Amino acid sequence: MVASKLSAPTDTIDIPIQGMTCASCVGRVEKAIRSVEGVSAANVNLATERAHVSFNPAKADPSAVAEAIRAAGYEPSGELIDLKISGMTCASCVGRVEKALKKVPGVLDASVNLATERASVRYLGGAQTVDRMIGAVAATGYEAEAIRQDGNQADREQTAREAELSSLRRSLLIAAVLTLPIFIAEMGSHFIPGIHDWVAGNIGHRNSWYLQFALTTVILFGPGLRFFQKGVPALLRWSPDMNSLVALGTSAAYAYSVVATFAPGVLPAGTANAYYEAAAVIVTLILLGRFLEARAKGRTSEAIKRLMGLQAKTARVVRDGEALEIPLDQVLAGDIVQVRPGEKIPVDGEVVEGSSFVDESMITGEPVPVQKAAGAEVVGGTINKTGSFTFRATRIGADTVLAQIIRMVEQAQGSKLPIQALVDKVTAWFVPAVMAAASLTFLVWLIFGPEPALTFALANAVAVLIIACPCAMGLATPTSIMVGTGRAAELGVLFRQGEALQSLKEIGVVALDKTGTLTQGRPDLTDFVTAPGFDRAEALRLVAAVESRSEHPIAEAIVAAAERQGIALPSTERFDAVPGFGVSATVEGRKIDVGADRFMAKLGLDVSTFAETAARLGAEGKSPLYAAIDGKLAATIAVADPIKPSTPEAIAALHALGLKVAMITGDNRKTAEAIARQIGIDEVVAEVLPDGKVEVVKRLRPAHGRIAFVGDGINDAPALAEADIGIAIGTGTDIAIESADVVLMSGDLRGVVNAIALSKATIRNIGQNLFWAFAYNVLLIPVAAGILYPVDGTLLSPVVAAAAMALSSVFVVGNALRLRRFTAPIGQAAQAAPALKPAEGTA
Repeated sequence: MVASKLSAPTDTIDIPIQGMTCASCVGRVEKAIRSVEGVSAANVNLATERAHVSFNPAKADPSAVAEAIRAAGYEPSGELIDLKISGMTCASCVGRVEKALKKVPGVLDASVNLATERASVRYLGGAQTVDRMIGAVAATGYEAEAIRQDGNQADREQTAREAELSSLRRSLLIAAVLTLPIFIAEMGSHFIPGIHDWVAGNIGHRNSWYLQFALTTVILFGPGLRFFQKGVPALLRWSPDMNSLVALGTSAAYAYSVVATFAPGVLPAGTANAYYEAAAVIVTLILLGRFLEARAKGRTSEAIKRLMGLQAKTARVVRDGEALEIPLDQVLAGDIVQVRPGEKIPVDGEVVEGSSFVDESMITGEPVPVQKAAGAEVVGGTINKTGSFTFRATRIGADTVLAQIIRMVEQAQGSKLPIQALVDKVTAWFVPAVMAAASLTFLVWLIFGPEPALTFALANAVAVLIIACPCAMGLATPTSIMVGTGRAAELGVLFRQGEALQSLKEIGVVALDKTGTLTQGRPDLTDFVTAPGFDRAEALRLVAAVESRSEHPIAEAIVAAAERQGIALPSTERFDAVPGFGVSATVEGRKIDVGADRFMAKLGLDVSTFAETAARLGAEGKSPLYAAIDGKLAATIAVADPIKPSTPEAIAALHALGLKVAMITGDNRKTAEAIARQIGIDEVVAEVLPDGKVEVVKRLRPAHGRIAFVGDGINDAPALAEADIGIAIGTGTDIAIESADVVLMSGDLRGVVNAIALSKATIRNIGQNLFWAFAYNVLLIPVAAGILYPVDGTLLSPVVAAAAMALSSVFVVGNALRLRRFTAPIGQAAQAAPALKPAEGTA
């Protein structure tokens, strides 16, 4: 498992795909992509309408992937972008740039013009591919920048969704207006005698059918044409989909009605009936379902939209001594950027001048603004509060923290859970099975049904075709993943792998690294107890003055504590460090000694005065130090890595979930066990070398089952990879984060509890969706086939079948959207929730 997680990744591209409508579409597109040589994996998500493709760049040709998608009957949405190329001087430059661009994974074609110094590139994927293009050009010795005339990727996708909604709304309106008179003339005549008499007296029965024929023809080959454009080619490729079912059902009803209208003599006596209203109403109802579904699906990606909204649109960059307001995508690494009060910080960087307080709640979940001065790092998307400062841009574009967060969320939303494998297996044969069931229904009713048998056979076969659309099956899992991972991001929890959503709920033990995970990760002065006759502030002032000359971490913690209390430190004289014992110096003419008990004994001082305090510190796993002033014992001191305030609550919450909690640390056993007693750790594994954590994880698994490991350091990366679920503290190192399945954006351990709770809620939601999607088909297909007719005469009209099918998809998406209201079980959410709320101010 370690090798697989830490091995070099293959190249990936994300391809928007148009035309998918159900789970069988997903299966066909995946199969087509995986058949391309060099493709190692392909995950197609119906909810996001994207394919995430992993491939070997030495073997795979992205254009072949695009052609495979087209051959399957769908359209990959290639993008077109212009790049400004600087530094070209001749035709050979053009050739080099073109060759470099065409080698970028996802680029379909590239044309470079020397006169205009532009490259026109057609590509698959998104912003990641554009960044690769720019990097490829830079590697050949030229400079490139994107020229975007139509906004960013999010704007384009939003525009495409709005266009789809607008098209569906228009088609639905036309279909509804044209269907209404058909429905009134046909169905109204059956149920309301007055309508029957009016139609017979003013229009005539035969003329009514002619009118219905005309209106239905317009509906089928106008708003309903989309079903035939996709469904018929799929049928011809022997790979029928949901559109095929609709096309077959409506065509059967329409064709039968046309024969009954214009050549009734062809049909057996008494069977010349028209079903124009069935064909028309089916198209209208399915368009209504598509419209409602598309509108609901748009809301499943709101987390990404809010993340995008955190990005600044422009930046104020100093170039040639002048401050220029430029688009964000024109900022270069190394640029000096100015930030004024209330503005968003546009990109990641390092402060070079000025100071301010910055609201970083969108990253850390901490509501208190953080002070920034020269040398401090700032993160793009965070909000400057009070002061002004300038910083040097260090990470831009796809390399910024915010861009990486967006990418993590997108990847998680586009991934598949193991539970989806069952759905894929079922949907692979589902549509052909439905067509077989419809054929069998037709034959059984034709042979054994009452007169007019042909009419019954046709109506029931059409009902089976229409009601069995697998849309709900295809949407059941991905919509829940999208909403669940988006809600997790709002709570400061990033699922780098969607699979972790399912695996996390199955763990039995949570193993925690100590330093930086349970604790603050830095030494701090925890105890400073003075002897009678000594003032605490004065003693701390003198001791800190001596320690300011030492580079030991304990000394730094004492000095930092004094500075936090606003104590000014005097200068020292005759500083002397005694290895293994302590330090001595003269401060303002007074002799100060600081060190262990053996140092005090060497000075002839008795530390028994602090025996009770020393015993308490020892029980807490702390080793006391002592300070002497002018030859008298003045204070006992303890420095330790303090436990995070949220840790005890998090441990208690994990226990409440029925989980065991283990601590893995390199500290000595006495210190580790003291900390474990304080916070309720079940099992302690102490004195572990960095490379021994993997063995500990392996050892814990047989005793407790699936294991989640939580860590933040470089030495935690192998254990994060070995664990069934690796959870990285987002304030830790990049290597640890890259090895993890889940990232907590703040250092708050309560995020682990929230991640587990959200995992359970999401999987429960997926289970509900799958149950209703499958139960719907299992229950209603036999009803549509007429299984209840011999019992109580119940038959399911094709019109009712269309309405039920449309509602099933809307129900599944609506149920998934309930996850947006998920409430975190413990308090971190109150702080982390602002992470995705677009804050005020622009840069």
